[in-house]
Amino acid sequence: MVQDKKHKIMKFEELNIEESLLEGLKAMNFKETTPVQEKTIPVILEGKDIIACAQTGTGKTAAYLLPILNRLCKEEYSQHKINALIMVPTRELAQQIDQQLDGFSYFLPVSSVAVYGGGDGIIFGQQQKALISGVDVVIATPGRLLALLAMGDIDLSEVKFFILDEADRMLEMGFVEDIMQVASFLSKDRQTLLFSATMPPKIRALAKSILNNPEEIKLAVSKPAEKIKQSAFICCETQKVPIIKDLFSQQKPERVIIFSSSKQKVKDLHAAFQRQGMPSAAMHSDLEQFEREEVMRKFKHGHINILIATDIVSRGIDVEDIELVINFDVPRDVEDYIHRIGRTARANADGRAITFVSELDQSRFLKIENFIKKVIDKEVIPESIGAGPEYKPEAHKSVPNNKFRKKFKHNNTKNKSDNRKKSTK
Repeated sequence: MVQDKKHKIMKFEELNIEESLLEGLKAMNFKETTPVQEKTIPVILEGKDIIACAQTGTGKTAAYLLPILNRLCKEEYSQHKINALIMVPTRELAQQIDQQLDGFSYFLPVSSVAVYGGGDGIIFGQQQKALISGVDVVIATPGRLLALLAMGDIDLSEVKFFILDEADRMLEMGFVEDIMQVASFLSKDRQTLLFSATMPPKIRALAKSILNNPEEIKLAVSKPAEKIKQSAFICCETQKVPIIKDLFSQQKPERVIIFSSSKQKVKDLHAAFQRQGMPSAAMHSDLEQFEREEVMRKFKHGHINILIATDIVSRGIDVEDIELVINFDVPRDVEDYIHRIGRTARANADGRAITFVSELDQSRFLKIENFIKKVIDKEVIPESIGAGPEYKPEAHKSVPNNKFRKKFKHNNTKNKSDNRKKSTK
């Protein structure tokens, strides 16, 4: 296992990369490697299988794209055949990887196509045409890839590089059988690369079944980037929107993502923002594919400064210069928190993450603090909004939410009764 101890900054020129690829990196202003790139690129160039565990926002996409592109332009591979297959959980991630690949390969004779569901017949036809004519790299979601295989529109027999990106999320979404089915179409004489933000037993079992004597690379597992300034407001549910309004009155919002675990809450929050004259856009699974693409296009180009979203964009969406991430509610688990706030402070930039912690979410927030081994700063609610509840997560930890509600209601009723008795006396 390769374990990251201390990150030594390395320039891409120090790696064994072709000059034409370095030109593409210079054009995209890529100068220094991130730790995951420094550790993985040399191993992939050697032709070894790897299982890499790295947090979001560390540059793992470039960590596998660069060595693959380098080998495709340096070594001899089949013409008009698919030489590399990248499987990803979502269409948004497929599109992002395809865009990044276009930039890296600008000076290279390498072609690619992203294939995913949810588009119209025209997009599907374009994907089919590209696959039939032959492309070097295919980036695909499992469902669409299996559909194309069933139709006989795609030949994977010559694939030399098989990459699973965000493997843990694909397993969470129930794609393990799809992955195994796709792997059965591939030559055993291939290099397989598995990237995951977490390393649960299921991932290790998958790796054992499809990788060949892999080298394991583990870097800063599930820890937020150090440059993210994390803080929290201990508040009531009704105080959340007023706090956001106060924050934005102090500083004009630019490049802000507000996350919520519920798509209905995303819709409600978007509507509330519109009523209060705060331009924003909503991103959730009820939108059609073209609507989602239009929202992301406007956000990436700065036409919209506030994006309100479910966890559909918490992983794999590479939007530069996100200044602030707001967790409108505490994420359901620690990993979601890591991925959400990982949208900011990317590529070694500074960033800020604020979490709203209601009374019933305090024990969940304490788990996050314990996991990242950090006491997150608690912000003071503006006086005009009123005082929030005390932060007593241990008091809420011992009783489930529904029991806590009953107990809280009972105590309030008892206190009111006691007060009435005192006033009578």
